[in-house]
Amino acid sequence: MTRGLRPILLALAVVCQLLLCGTGAYAQAPVEYRLSFPEPEHRWMQVEVTFPDLPAGPFELHMSRSSPGRYALHEFAKNVSELRATDTAGAALRLEPYGPSRWRITEHPSTVRVSYRVFGDRMDGTFLAIDSSHAHVNMPAALVWAAGLDRRAARVQFVRPGEGGWQVATQLFPTADPLTFTAPNLQYLMDSPSEFGTFELRTFSVGAASFRMAVHHDGTPQEVEAFARDAEKVVREAGAVFGELAPYDGGTYTFIADYLPWAARDGMEHRNSTIMTSGGSLRSTRDDLLGTLSHEFFHSWNVERIRPRTLEPFDLDDVNVSGELWLAEGFTNYYGPLVLARAGLQSLRDFTAEVGGMIVETITSPGRRVRSLEEMSRMAPFVDAATSMDRTDFPNSFLSYYTWGGALGTGLDLMLRERSDGRVTLDAVMRALWVQHGRSAAREPGYVDRPYSVDDVRRVLAEVSGDAAFAESVVTRFIQGRELPDYEHLLGLAGLLLRRARPGVASLGDLRLNDAEGGAQVAALVTPGTPAYDAGLEREDVIVGLGGAVVRRAADVSRLLVGMRPGATVALVYERRGQRLTRQVRLVESDLLEVVTFEEAGRPLSDAQRRFRAAWLSSPAGNAL
Repeated sequence: MTRGLRPILLALAVVCQLLLCGTGAYAQAPVEYRLSFPEPEHRWMQVEVTFPDLPAGPFELHMSRSSPGRYALHEFAKNVSELRATDTAGAALRLEPYGPSRWRITEHPSTVRVSYRVFGDRMDGTFLAIDSSHAHVNMPAALVWAAGLDRRAARVQFVRPGEGGWQVATQLFPTADPLTFTAPNLQYLMDSPSEFGTFELRTFSVGAASFRMAVHHDGTPQEVEAFARDAEKVVREAGAVFGELAPYDGGTYTFIADYLPWAARDGMEHRNSTIMTSGGSLRSTRDDLLGTLSHEFFHSWNVERIRPRTLEPFDLDDVNVSGELWLAEGFTNYYGPLVLARAGLQSLRDFTAEVGGMIVETITSPGRRVRSLEEMSRMAPFVDAATSMDRTDFPNSFLSYYTWGGALGTGLDLMLRERSDGRVTLDAVMRALWVQHGRSAAREPGYVDRPYSVDDVRRVLAEVSGDAAFAESVVTRFIQGRELPDYEHLLGLAGLLLRRARPGVASLGDLRLNDAEGGAQVAALVTPGTPAYDAGLEREDVIVGLGGAVVRRAADVSRLLVGMRPGATVALVYERRGQRLTRQVRLVESDLLEVVTFEEAGRPLSDAQRRFRAAWLSSPAGNAL
């Protein structure tokens, strides 16, 4: 058979198995969705849904409150209007709202039809965006669903607006109609973003898997071609970490990209696809876009199949709290740049800056005094694109699990390499997690059969390292505790130097200042333990004097500190809501840190460091897929 036909036949085989050969639940008629766009220029979509073969009893209709890959509430029902329910003859049924995102029909026939409008004008990995050129559909932001029908298959029909020639890119399973697709269950449906519009399509194969790249952008075909070639390098190099590609349902993985000036910068992983958006272009921000692609594709193993027990299955009605995001998101944040470096798509200098930035932010963050890495992971519902009106103290009490988890992934990889003379690496840990918790075939697409807990991670780390005490130490000290690996030593093994960025320069602490009338206004919370904090300085205060000199703008503070010495005691004068305060502060040496290569620092690189670095930044076992 031809290469292009094979993924379609595989997909159809999967659907047939689920719909025809499963339990009685799968033999029931699927939920039917019809998505049309009468006025795409006005940013709304018309949705018609048919729910057949309903059981007796109250019928509950839901609009999702959260979205797979996001952990906070987003209340998608706010964009739904003109919601109506009827029987098959068109007679109205009474919809009783209860709560902001649920409706009940107490008495109903065996088939219920629902229709509504949904507005969407945010192009990212979570929401719905519609305009004259496309519909960017993240399913939780677009589709209502029925409680109790989680394992019911779904059928989704896209209706072209006029003669636009729109096409569909999605991980939903295709049918004979190019605008109609299926999903085996609700979890898979809600995890299947779809791009409906005009886009450029590129394809490539790695082994038995087929990859599609649908790009909606304002650049040139040549730019898409080059981007697809680099995507193939990422696919091969990421696969080398695990020794194989993930078993994509239907044998196909789809990259969906919207790179347009009005798009938000985002990326979101899904089981057999990823959606990537950016206001930048393939021409101007290509390196950044590749970074997003590398990160999101790594998720096709880590989190989509190697999944925390706390996220399986995903709760569409509530926040999703997980203490394992340091691994699911953080380790992925480490492997994103590592895969690029191994694929030759990121320079040593850029790789050093990226992983070094995570390490520096982790070392200097005051949040580590407040919460462990595990506790930071559980903060996701408050920080993962969550919104709130009140101010928080997060700058001093929270450190992203992406950042801290990425720093831990870097440190753990280097620790494993050092203690085993390069024989054991974090790649081996990820591969063991894959074999034990990710590879096993799920009973149906959309679910994971063997999700893990932190105890499973401890066990796998003990098995791979051959040292249960080491594994216990890593978990208790670095994950459930607040300690850090010895980064200065570990980075030095690879010829990377952790050092002060401004040695000998006096500092009040890391202050963010803006120009203000009469002085320099503090623009963010002041870090505890710094001279500025000890002097009582806080956000919105205006510095008007330092060391006897007048401060008129933000740049004056930096200029004056350059002429002072660490350890000196000087007068700090500031105004707070009409009150002028003077405090004596003892300056410290700037604690800003940076990570650079030995070469940049003018230090010689030993043969041992050169070998260690080469092994670290080379493909596992010396070759990619």
